[in-house]
Amino acid sequence: MPLFARQVTDERDGLLTSLAQQRDSLMASVRGLTDEQAWAAPAASELTLAGLIKHSARAERRWVVAGVAGRPLPGLWPIENWEDDFRLAAGETLAGLLSYYAETAGQTQQIIAEVADLGQPTSEDPGTSVRWVLLHLIKETARHAGHADIIRETLDGQHADRLTEAYDAEQASG
Repeated sequence: MPLFARQVTDERDGLLTSLAQQRDSLMASVRGLTDEQAWAAPAASELTLAGLIKHSARAERRWVVAGVAGRPLPGLWPIENWEDDFRLAAGETLAGLLSYYAETAGQTQQIIAEVADLGQPTSEDPGTSVRWVLLHLIKETARHAGHADIIRETLDGQHADRLTEAYDAEQASG
């Protein structure tokens, strides 16, 4: 999604568009990397690009699928081991994580489309609204996209603006 989000039609569209824009920024950060590079931790932090994508997808799934829709998520909700969100599991690949994140985005889109009122409480916490969940996901995804910018630049000098531009062009053509 380009630097500036498209015009939106209403609050729901605006929240989902903003979330998609942050997701795209995070996914663009791994453009052109190998699995090994995506799991590298080149800075003082243990964070990796693939770990950030895995965590962001799993967190979004928890908040929306379990929290908003009230559907069971065995192994993801309730959280059994928080650190697993950031670790490479046997058989995981960057391509698989990106596919999982795209699937999660589709689920979010579908579930939020079915919500009658963004002010309604989530199924997990009557004090938390669907609107709050979307705002929280935008904030957290943007935060992790910022982490990803720094990690990627540390890895190979690539900057978010060029990566995002190339990612957007790929998405538009295919």
